[in-house]
Formats: sequence, structure tokens, C-alpha cells
Amino acid sequence: MVSGSIASIQYGEPRATLDVDVALMVGRKGLAVFPQLFPDTDYYCPPIDVLEIEVGRPSRGHFNIIHSGSGLKADFYPSTNHPYFSWAMKNRKRWVIREQPVWFAPPEYVILWKLEFFREGGGEKHLRDIRGMVEVSGLEMDFDLLNQAVRELGLEAAWAASLESQGPR
Repeated sequence: MVSGSIASIQYGEPRATLDVDVALMVGRKGLAVFPQLFPDTDYYCPPIDVLEIEVGRPSRGHFNIIHSGSGLKADFYPSTNHPYFSWAMKNRKRWVIREQPVWFAPPEYVILWKLEFFREGGGEKHLRDIRGMVEVSGLEMDFDLLNQAVRELGLEAAWAASLESQGPR
């Protein structure tokens, strides 16, 4: 499911971005299709052993695939160990873009990841994305779930920073 800045644009305000983030559930056996989906004649795709290491991490696995002709990049996050990943997969949103179905992570999950990235490295863009999502899609969000997850994940300071211009929720 699409996450990160592309998802925040879908739920919030437009901005420029250079890649797409994809949260996925894939086991080691499922990795065998990656070289077929992304052949080395057109893409940089890490070797299977690297993909297996990233999928096997207890948390925060990551790899990217780059289209050789355009330089476009997709960052893949095998997130099965995130406490809200299963919830996000069950609550993902289906959109049709250029007549193709695309699954997006729910906005609450996108916000949680943006809060984690902000906590780890700062970045006003994450806070802007969150503010935009709350302004545009806030009425459709489950703030009870979001506030609970923020507490469970220790993201209170980042959440407060993201909402300081929003007023109380």
C-alpha cells in the first residue's frame, strides 16, 4: 500500500516529492517475483539475499527499486512488525488512478510514520504533511485511534508539534 508523501498528498495538500513509499507485507517466498516485476534491464533491484535480509528484520526493514530510464525511485518498507500494520492493511483505501487500482495506507497510519520520521530526524516537511492531512481529511480520521497509537508509540511530542497551528483535537 502506498504510504509516505504520496499518501499524504492524496489525503492532504500537494507538494513535490522524489519517490514513492510502499508499505508491504511479503514473506521470503514472495520476494522471488521482484526480479520478474522489476527486470534488471529497466530497474535497479537489490539482489534476493539483500531483500531477504530486509524482510527478515524484526522492524524497520527497507529497500528501494530505481527505474533506470527515469531515475524514479520506490522505497519499500516491509512493516509487518509495526503495531498498527495489520490495522492499516485492513483499513487501506482503494483509489483508481489512470484506470488502475492503487491501495493507500489509511491517513492515521501515514501520520504515525510521519511522526516517527520526524522524531528520528526532524524535518518540517513531515509536520506540514500532517497538518495538511488533518486540515483536508480530518473529518474522516479516527482521532481516538490516532491518539491511542501516539501514546503507545511515545510520539506525543511530535504529535503536539504537528498540531500546534491546528488548535486542540
